Amino acid sequence: MTTRAVVTGVGHYLPDRVVPNSFFEKLVETSDEWIRSRSGIERRHFAAEGQTTSQMAALAARAALDNAGLAPDDIDAIIVATSTPDLTFPSVATMVQNELGMTRGFGFDVQAVCAGFVFALSTANALVTSGQAKRALVIGAETFSRILDMTDRATCVLFGDGAGAIVIEAQDGSGDNSDRGILSADLNSDGRHRDMLYVDGGVSSTQTSGHLRMQGNPLFRQAVGKLTETAETALAKAGLTDDDVDWIVPHQANIRIIQGTAKKMGVPMDRVIVTVQDHGNTSAASIPLALSVGRAEGKIKQGDLLVTEAIGGGLAWGAVVIRW
Repeated sequence: MTTRAVVTGVGHYLPDRVVPNSFFEKLVETSDEWIRSRSGIERRHFAAEGQTTSQMAALAARAALDNAGLAPDDIDAIIVATSTPDLTFPSVATMVQNELGMTRGFGFDVQAVCAGFVFALSTANALVTSGQAKRALVIGAETFSRILDMTDRATCVLFGDGAGAIVIEAQDGSGDNSDRGILSADLNSDGRHRDMLYVDGGVSSTQTSGHLRMQGNPLFRQAVGKLTETAETALAKAGLTDDDVDWIVPHQANIRIIQGTAKKMGVPMDRVIVTVQDHGNTSAASIPLALSVGRAEGKIKQGDLLVTEAIGGGLAWGAVVIRW
């Protein structure tokens, strides 16, 4: 028998404030048509004043726990993927642990920007399959609205806030790719491309949080190729191909990147979960948000084969193959 990390619960949280594209017409030279045509984004959510990443993460976690029929103390580990923590330290994960009233186990954060959830999920899978945790909460949560330069029309229109979470649990499998659970992962990074997507502040350099900076066109050219390659590598590790995929659940950065990756993989867009129009780019939160929405809409069903893929600052990119 083989131990698999099986998804048993999923949930998400979005702030109440919905920000339409028209909001940015008052701030920079842009328009609803310009934003939609270049990104596919129609609206996004912004956190309320005083609302933090950990608060949103805890709400998503509660939704996932409810979906799994579990209590907080049934969880052994919490991993939060975020680039916008409440504080420099302690971790958002320990704040979520406290908010949930969880009195056992452990928690820590993972930072790989938009690829953070893929990295966190791969890490959680390793903890579960090695026996260090029976059940884990894996959360992506971001308040990117707090690091946007609202005078930079190339970036301020793209990002939003929110949180998504899944529960994974150790279950016995047969060891082949018909098993439910995480079947494979592929992780990558290349620090030579740092200047394509970064924040121009930090504790040891400027003692400020800084603002997000991005080279959009070079990043787009890197994204489609790297996302296709990592997805197909992860599938090959599981002994699967593009033809086996029921759903691509991509990082929701830009509709053109999503379309380009699906085309290169030969997967039709009606087998791709797309939420970018409603959420914008929520960085590490985007994949778990899309998983939760896809499940709530009745698209993702037990037994479906999913490939998640993401790329973010670093550059860091990767994919995880899951049988739901």
